[in-house]
Amino acid sequence: MRAFTVDLKEEYSFLKGGKLSCMLMDMPWDQPKAWKRPALIVVPGGAYWMVSKREGEPVASAFFAKGFQTFILDYLTAPKGIAYPEQLLELASAVDYVKKNADAFCVNKDEVFVVGFSAGGHLTGNLCVEHTHVCDKAGVALDCKPTAVGLCYPVISQIHGHQGSYNNLLQGYTNEAKEELLKTLNLNEAVSVDTPPAFLWATATDPSVPADNAIRYALALAEKGIAYELHVYPQGYHGLSTGADEVNEEPYRNQRVCAWVGDCIQFFKLYIQEAL
Repeated sequence: MRAFTVDLKEEYSFLKGGKLSCMLMDMPWDQPKAWKRPALIVVPGGAYWMVSKREGEPVASAFFAKGFQTFILDYLTAPKGIAYPEQLLELASAVDYVKKNADAFCVNKDEVFVVGFSAGGHLTGNLCVEHTHVCDKAGVALDCKPTAVGLCYPVISQIHGHQGSYNNLLQGYTNEAKEELLKTLNLNEAVSVDTPPAFLWATATDPSVPADNAIRYALALAEKGIAYELHVYPQGYHGLSTGADEVNEEPYRNQRVCAWVGDCIQFFKLYIQEAL
């Protein structure tokens, strides 16, 4: 196994920061042969104020063990004075970087998936609805459309979302500018026929980001004829990550939610050439 970190700013001069932690399986055969894995980029949440460690390595490890080359995006956040679209550009660059280095990473460049949590789910969804416009914002061409995504208790709409996430993401913008940007950053309003398929899950009792967010996005995908899978578990707090005991203290543990990892992988398999 290889584990290393890439400073995205060194690879993409238009960025202010961003780091990509890589966990890759080396070619496992004794004799050289063609061998590739699908790639998964994990985007932790944190209200655009911080980047949650609980939603990073535990998630990447779970998918790594199931046959994915895994990457964790550590993106810049509000305390460093960072606002939209920097986070979007960092994620777009991460996807582009994995695709550009697909052979070196033993990855199929057509099988690059992204899983995001809470505000990281919003960031992932933002890339889904804006991937065709990112090049204009970056000033360079980026191959940044994910094959499919997983949105975990995602912030989707300011109407029923997490106001703090939007305040942090849009700090420094005028009210008029915010109103215009929300036409896109209320993600369900920006879904198009070019939006990638999505696996979504949330909990009905989430006190921070209501399940209504995931439902709104799923309905928007349905209206455009885009494939999706939606799970709303009847109970669970916000920020469950994998749902495993090792990342959730009592009373927040929820073993039933752990099923999302396997279900998400099954959904991704619809877009993987060789079965895992």
